[in-house]
Amino acid sequence: MPHAPPLPFASLIDRVRESVRDDEVYLVGGAVRDALMGRASHDFDFAVRRESIALARRVADSLRADFYVLDESFGAARVVVPSPQGIRETLDFADFRGPNIESDLAGRDFTINSMAYDLKGGTILDPLDGASDLRGKVIRACSATAMRDDPLRVLRAVRQAAVFDFKIEAMTLSAMKQAASSLPSVSVERQRDELFRMLDSPRPDASMRALQIVGVFPFLLPELSHLKGVQQSAPHVYDVWEHTLSVLQHLEWILNALAPSGGGDGANEIFTALLTLRLGRYREHLSEHFSQLLNTDRSVRALLLFAALYHDVSKPTTKSIEDQHRIRFLGHDISGAAVAEQRGAQLNLSNDEISRLETIVRNHLRFRFLTGLMESKQEPPSRKAIYRFFRDTGVAGIDLILLGLADLWGTRGHTLSQPGWAAAVEVARDLFENLWERPAESVNPPRVVDGHDVMRHCGLESGPRVGEVLGAIREAQATGRV
Repeated sequence: MPHAPPLPFASLIDRVRESVRDDEVYLVGGAVRDALMGRASHDFDFAVRRESIALARRVADSLRADFYVLDESFGAARVVVPSPQGIRETLDFADFRGPNIESDLAGRDFTINSMAYDLKGGTILDPLDGASDLRGKVIRACSATAMRDDPLRVLRAVRQAAVFDFKIEAMTLSAMKQAASSLPSVSVERQRDELFRMLDSPRPDASMRALQIVGVFPFLLPELSHLKGVQQSAPHVYDVWEHTLSVLQHLEWILNALAPSGGGDGANEIFTALLTLRLGRYREHLSEHFSQLLNTDRSVRALLLFAALYHDVSKPTTKSIEDQHRIRFLGHDISGAAVAEQRGAQLNLSNDEISRLETIVRNHLRFRFLTGLMESKQEPPSRKAIYRFFRDTGVAGIDLILLGLADLWGTRGHTLSQPGWAAAVEVARDLFENLWERPAESVNPPRVVDGHDVMRHCGLESGPRVGEVLGAIREAQATGRV
């Protein structure tokens, strides 16, 4: 392209251009792709002929931004530019991967990411015809060895196909299937981060289905390989794997519908209306919940979707068939929590993330129990049930409510009735209302006595029994007996 179209980040590029002087510098990768798609971008990669670290330091000084060396041996550095709106712009500078910009672009992952914007000339270089694939909505590897060179690209191809709603070209898909077994050669941190980006992106269910088709799970999340084909009794309408994908799909829809901006396109309009009517007033609370990070590199939303992916992971190992051919999975919640905890540790999640993950999987049946009472007996959660729900789950109870709604839909599918959905939404409203509108009544009653009071009045020594008495008093407060 001899002349580049107007770029949405022109002001930032102008500021960088003033700092690079006559150096040969190109904006490359996703930022160029996003600009051509009309998408906003806050991460910018620059390919530099030489001395990228020195150039990055010069840019940081000019922009009064933070500077970090990423890799001294490969010549890579980062500049982080804060903005008044609180959005950080990240600028990464790296030396060419080869003797010139053409060889650098040829060594990248996909053609749609192999275009470069020349800061000096104001033109776009597109030697692999990435713009054509962008228009055709195609994910195509830059070379026959792209997947072997970096097997993580198998995951990245799936994520970008889902995010952009693109198709993966046939030869690229074949190369992905061949390279899937090489994923263990990639650091677990890189695999984990790509997986969590996938879960945090649109259509996580489509991404997981693609990973299963490509044959990734035996090498990334081996426990999930056993879910497909495991049949379930009514009211389930899917096997365990299809149920899991359905839960992911509906959980994303629920999260979008209850986001500050609203959403939930493509779902049942009546169900959407009921959900937003009864729970819409908690959008701000939910937004605050999902903004409280357990780890600066991964979102609470992605962790919840990961928990949804693992919530039934132990059904294959706990399956039994009782009289009249009823299929049961007794204890799959407890067993599944241990499996999810172990997988979280193997992915090097933080202790806080692992604890949240384990709590969600272990307690994922509790919301269904409360919904069953509401649906069959029109019996709303009692104050004792509400107190015990949040006593045992803490802030993870918020995640459990949302997962419970998605789990119900993922269980019944097209057979889910409006009364059944209304009962679940009403239980969710009761729980959220007690948590956020009157917590002192049945969620977190004020302390009226302490351990010293208990020991003095009951003649007890310090020990677990004191805690039990204090717990009994707090539950009595929550139920209105005290």
